[in-house]
Amino acid sequence: MRYLLLILAVLLFSCGQVSHNGKKVFRYNQPEGIPSLDPAFAKNQAIVWAVRQLYNTLVEPDSLLNIVPSLARSWEVSADRRVYTFHLRTDVYFHDHAVFPGGKGRRMTAHDVVYSLKRIIDPATASPGSWIFNDKVDPATGFTAKDDSTFVLTLLRPFHPIMGILSMQYCSVVPHEVVEKYGKDFRKHPCGTGPFVFHYWDEGQALILHKNPVYFERDAAGARLPYLDAVKVSFVDSKGTEFLLFRQGQLDFINDIEASFKDEVLTKQGALKKEWEGKIVLVKAPYLNTEYFGIVMDATKPGVAASPLRQLQIRQAINYGFDRIKMMTYLRNSIGHAATSGFIPAGLPSFDSVHVKGYTYNPRKARELLKAAGYPGGRGLPVIRLVSIPIYADLADYVAHQLQEVGIPIQVEIVQKGTLMDQVAKSAVPFFRGSWIADYPDAESYLAMFYSKNPSPPNYTRYNNPAFDRLYERAIQEINDSVRYSLYQQMDQLVINDAPVVPLFYDMSARFRQPNVSGLASNGLNLLELRRVRIE
Repeated sequence: MRYLLLILAVLLFSCGQVSHNGKKVFRYNQPEGIPSLDPAFAKNQAIVWAVRQLYNTLVEPDSLLNIVPSLARSWEVSADRRVYTFHLRTDVYFHDHAVFPGGKGRRMTAHDVVYSLKRIIDPATASPGSWIFNDKVDPATGFTAKDDSTFVLTLLRPFHPIMGILSMQYCSVVPHEVVEKYGKDFRKHPCGTGPFVFHYWDEGQALILHKNPVYFERDAAGARLPYLDAVKVSFVDSKGTEFLLFRQGQLDFINDIEASFKDEVLTKQGALKKEWEGKIVLVKAPYLNTEYFGIVMDATKPGVAASPLRQLQIRQAINYGFDRIKMMTYLRNSIGHAATSGFIPAGLPSFDSVHVKGYTYNPRKARELLKAAGYPGGRGLPVIRLVSIPIYADLADYVAHQLQEVGIPIQVEIVQKGTLMDQVAKSAVPFFRGSWIADYPDAESYLAMFYSKNPSPPNYTRYNNPAFDRLYERAIQEINDSVRYSLYQQMDQLVINDAPVVPLFYDMSARFRQPNVSGLASNGLNLLELRRVRIE
């Protein structure tokens, strides 16, 4: 019955296709939907992927995660590392829109940068990214336009990862005229400077973007980007149906595949099976994403005070009580690496499995910790509720089963992703499944999750350790990479020792594309970069 429904969905999708009339249209699916096209709300991958096509930031990460120019062509940093002066391109225009004189997009200036960055931290915007400049910039004086093509950012104190923050999609540059015209509805009337222009959006059905004919970037041969004529995003909510659509040629690309198809397509070592070679292309790459279970540490939050997770021994016993390597082999087909070091994932230069020791499978140690906590053999230990989402139900069940064997009773509850995200943001779920994708290529993006002065997000666990905070405050001002990395590792070890999280695995992107698609680059942030994509 399940596969019959999937086939029917494919047929309905196929019947809805229209001729592209020779145009090069890149098609991908976003199963969870896209709630907003306003970059101030780019809080998850689905939104980031879409708004990245519509907007630009001052700087951006390249394929090797180096920060390179985008709207800014160059910059200087003052000797005290507090003042950043950006020299902007003068050939960048906003997309055509009726609010501009004659309907033609006007030139982007430094005043637009000031407006856009102030908008993120304006309480009236209610951006989930409002925290990114916390204790870093004075909203009144930190963002200034020296002239139309010179933007100046002044920090309260040195903060090494600031360039990474400026590359975040939250920091996209928007035109005040369009934002002011639509207010909250700017989410569905986007206007930016990006390689594609908004054309049509039927929420839950399809999003259509057209090529920006006056986009400022060119390739090495001088040809104007992008090469594609359009992008079509569908919103089929089943990953199983998504894979069948891809196999039918109705999609050009998918990001990962539904668990039930993994064994059909991939070996346990994570390679394409022979029968699929030549039909589809698999590209794997390191992905700065740590999958984990989080534990709320603040006893004032609902359900925390009476939870056995308040005890360090219980949290550590959970970490020792399941086999991450076996989990990755059999449930993930080796897509990713078992998180047996710190919370900071492999792929960042500060990652060091020698200096940061995590948890390996040790059921004997787990039982010893249970006994030390007053629950020998798990006797008297209350059932612990773990809340996850459907696509990770198999991982949650696997962990629960193995923990049951050492005496830790786990009850898995599955809820929809949006529901869980809302509850986690409010610290309303004491034990939850989470993932943290780096916002920028620096370990500080992960460590900010545990800084006690940060709200939720990003400090979802409400972790509070003064020793950690002191190290964090030293690290963000440190300009010597070696010293800063050592501080990062010390913080990572503190988090692992205190166990407010149960790291599961360091992710790897597994992208599948059609053989006629080229130029689909990837980096450790798993960004969807379509400017240089070609379809033959």
